[in-house]
Amino acid sequence: MLIPHESKNPIHQDVQCDVVVASSSSKTDATASDHGSLDQDIERMSTSPKAPPVHDPYMFLNSIKSDDELYTLRRRHEKGKKLEHYHRKQNDLIASLLKPMEEHTEDARAEEENTRLPVKIAVRASLVANFALCVLQLYAAVSSASLSLLATGIDSVFDIGSNVLLYWLHRKARQMDVNKWPVGGARLETIGNVIYGFLMGSVNLVVIVESARNLITHGGSDVNALHVPSLVAVGAALGIVCPLVVGAFIDPCTGVKFLLFVYCYSLRTKSSQVLVLWEDHRNDLFINSFGLLMSAGGSKLKWFLDPMGAIIIALGVIIAWYRTIYSQFELLAGKSAPHGFLQLIIYKAMTFSDEIDKIDTVRAYHSGPDYFVEVDIVMDANTPLWKAHDISQQLQDKIEVLPNVERAFVHVDHETTHTPEHRKNV
Repeated sequence: MLIPHESKNPIHQDVQCDVVVASSSSKTDATASDHGSLDQDIERMSTSPKAPPVHDPYMFLNSIKSDDELYTLRRRHEKGKKLEHYHRKQNDLIASLLKPMEEHTEDARAEEENTRLPVKIAVRASLVANFALCVLQLYAAVSSASLSLLATGIDSVFDIGSNVLLYWLHRKARQMDVNKWPVGGARLETIGNVIYGFLMGSVNLVVIVESARNLITHGGSDVNALHVPSLVAVGAALGIVCPLVVGAFIDPCTGVKFLLFVYCYSLRTKSSQVLVLWEDHRNDLFINSFGLLMSAGGSKLKWFLDPMGAIIIALGVIIAWYRTIYSQFELLAGKSAPHGFLQLIIYKAMTFSDEIDKIDTVRAYHSGPDYFVEVDIVMDANTPLWKAHDISQQLQDKIEVLPNVERAFVHVDHETTHTPEHRKNV
């Protein structure tokens, strides 16, 4: 939804973040959320006689598509589904822009409060499950001398280490001395994930080397010795089959690892800790099942299936952790915030006060898991110092209580013809 040129608070043409608010006639990359609830929020805000009037200086409400209009768009031609999806995203974006910043904050706090207990259950249940899996798999690896089971056992040991490290870093981040660490401990978990990922990759490289050596120097029989207790131990650890009584029937169901995978899947967007645990359970389901299969194959079919399985598992773990390390490095390096979040900051700054004439620059970027936000506003040159300070301070305070914002900086200027701030090379 392009900002009208005749509006009172236009964005300056040199705005650095290169984002605009999109409408039904333009395309946007803004992330869609729960469109149904947001549409209901807009309808309630605009129709309820008791609700305060919506602050909508740019008449964005006029661009919202009703369900009937969306249905018509969908049935219009073969690309109707994409068109409907786009306009639903636009409806979500408009609802997000028009929602007061206090509501954004309260919604985030309410969501955190509602998910606190489920997140705690997910973390503790995962710790217990990973510990049991670790013990059983170490027994299986040592007793069978299977390289595939050794690779899965190493992964299980590091899973326990990951859980303990995440828990310790989470507590440490809250207890850091702000005089010694002024920016707080938000980056600790990110740094810990990077270090842990390198350790995980190094150990799996050892597994690959040992498996390759075994493939080259093997001189025994065509099959390995079958050690049934080891296979049973891994199967029990995964809980591959457990009886579930439903009426008069007993059906096989997936075990505790799969149940934790499903449980954490529903909470993965609520907590970074649960997201890591969900990825861990997902990887364990594949790695351990594959390791069990290749170990049995080396005992019943051909011996080389066992070391080959170990190599494949180790490579899979290394690739998975490489992706994790890369994403964590992006957060530490200052990756830009999503396009939709930038649009929200621009709109809220534009409409915050009539004393703000223009928005010169808006930046939002990661500094660890959360965002640093920089906003340069333009006010009349004759604005009293106390007023300019109070308005910019109030805007800064409002932005800092938004979800995922660690710190905000608001800079006030009286013109936009100067060289952009903080540029060493221009």
